[in-house]
Amino acid sequence: MRALVQTVSRASVTVDDEVIGKIEDGLLVLLGVTHDDTPAIAGELARKVFEVRILDDEKSASDLGAPLLVVSQFTLYGDARKGRRPTWSAAAPAPVAEPLVTAFVEALRARGAAVSTGRFQAHMLVESVNVGPRTLLLEL
Repeated sequence: MRALVQTVSRASVTVDDEVIGKIEDGLLVLLGVTHDDTPAIAGELARKVFEVRILDDEKSASDLGAPLLVVSQFTLYGDARKGRRPTWSAAAPAPVAEPLVTAFVEALRARGAAVSTGRFQAHMLVESVNVGPRTLLLEL
């Protein structure tokens, strides 16, 4: 499982002209799932994302109560090492990935995080204003 974490002053997800998720002064988390991920891995990565000290003054989202916007992103497991056309074979198929994305979000909420989300398998417009910029790839 991979999480691309960005500090943002604001971020939102729009589906079919409707804003379905929105945060201010928090973390945008693009989340990718691979074949051998488990609910335990989702929980551990959620803990790591919530506690990583990437915000101002080496604070974490858990320290500041900063909100998170979680967006499923199968393309984090894209591989373009051969040729110009990426392969997505390392990304878990939707029936495997969707419950693990849900487990990740639920693990964050269980820790007290305020979490907004995108919509799984929807065509989403993701807007963000990265602060710093600070972007970190976390992987388990």
